[in-house]
Amino acid sequence: MDSRSVTLRALSILGAFDWAHRRLKLSEIARRSNLPLATAHRHVQELVDWHALERLDDGTYRIGERLWRLGLLSAVQVDLRETALPYLQDLCATTGDTVHLAVRDGVRALYVERLRGMRSVRVVSRPGGTLPLHATGVGKVLLAWAPPEIQQAVLAGPERYTPFTVVEPARLAAQIEEIRESGVAWTREELVIGASSLAVPVTGAGEAVIAAIGLVVPSPRQNIGAGLPALRATAAAVSASLRERDESPEFALNGSQPAADGVALVTPLAPEPG
Repeated sequence: MDSRSVTLRALSILGAFDWAHRRLKLSEIARRSNLPLATAHRHVQELVDWHALERLDDGTYRIGERLWRLGLLSAVQVDLRETALPYLQDLCATTGDTVHLAVRDGVRALYVERLRGMRSVRVVSRPGGTLPLHATGVGKVLLAWAPPEIQQAVLAGPERYTPFTVVEPARLAAQIEEIRESGVAWTREELVIGASSLAVPVTGAGEAVIAAIGLVVPSPRQNIGAGLPALRATAAAVSASLRERDESPEFALNGSQPAADGVALVTPLAPEPG
């Protein structure tokens, strides 16, 4: 007997969809949401009626437009993305590199925005998708200022994606300390061969780290840190704009403390040495 409430069952159905499963058959929805087929069918029909799901001509389902409209109301979309986007566009144009904006979602980095640069480098991120904290530049920044329990969870079992992924707990812990001291994270082909990255934090009220901005650059480039000054300037400008908005009740971000699960704001940024 499924002890989940009606609400949790419906959310389980919506949670069955992700970037790798954008269209699902009813049987797939039932399996991925761990619901009996008849129960899944009933809830799916209700979600279709509410326009949270859409049934296609081939019998598969996808996320409906009503959820898209609701998503546009989230603080991540309205406050963070809309504030940061003009600065991200300038950074992309200045460096020619792919630009990322991400927040922490549990033990993964949730990509709020991605702007493709002109330079040829393979990028696997996509807006709304998630990638591991320990193997990405923006993820390492978010990991460095994540609550201790999140850091411990990541250090307990980091997955290797390439021969260069840092998976040794002691080495990863040392990187976290270095990132907190320097305010910048680096990766070299830890997620994708041929792609390196650098990232810095974005801060909000009380200097709490709420996001990370990063550049993805070709690994063969002689100086992969050439874009760091522009990256730091962009993060500083976004942080200042967010703090200005946070002081206005109309545009306040929802809090500045870490959340136990889900999209989280993280702990204050340590001052740089010197």
